[in-house]
Amino acid sequence: MALEHAILVSLLERPGSGYELARRFERSIGYFWTAGHQQIYRVLTRMTAGGLLLVREVPQQGRPDKKEYSVAGPGRATLTEWLHQPIEPETLRHDLAVKIRGAAFDDPAALVAEVERHREVHRDRLAHYLAGEQRDFPGAADTPSPRDAGQELQHVVLRGGIAFERMTIAWLDDVLATLHRIDTSTVHAL
Repeated sequence: MALEHAILVSLLERPGSGYELARRFERSIGYFWTAGHQQIYRVLTRMTAGGLLLVREVPQQGRPDKKEYSVAGPGRATLTEWLHQPIEPETLRHDLAVKIRGAAFDDPAALVAEVERHREVHRDRLAHYLAGEQRDFPGAADTPSPRDAGQELQHVVLRGGIAFERMTIAWLDDVLATLHRIDTSTVHAL
């Protein structure tokens, strides 16, 4: 997926300024597709010049006018074409997993702090996702309220993120238990 596709999806959900779009990436989309403010602004400029986006000036009091972006017809067609194309399943590239395997040739206990740090990052991300679910989809687990297709699909992606973080935390707990259990005498000789 290209950043352009993530921008098209976000702007179809709700038109907005470059700043607002960057905030959405920080708040939700960014956990699945990251992009910095500068990168977003460059791509918005390119997409506008390419006719994929429309831009209108929105007057603001006491501040410069802001540009509000929305998806033009060719942008919607680009997204539709991409949605109908097959994509390859993602390949997991996991540096920590390689380090864990490599610990067999050194001191496995040396990885405990690094694994704990990763666990903390994933625990914080899970808490953020759960807070976002409570904010954006209150009572979804107990008494789901009727939602439109866009909301349903946003929520299912969020639930995927929640499941991934829970799975990752469980795996990191398993790694930590294994590292604590391993006797350094079982480490392979170099």
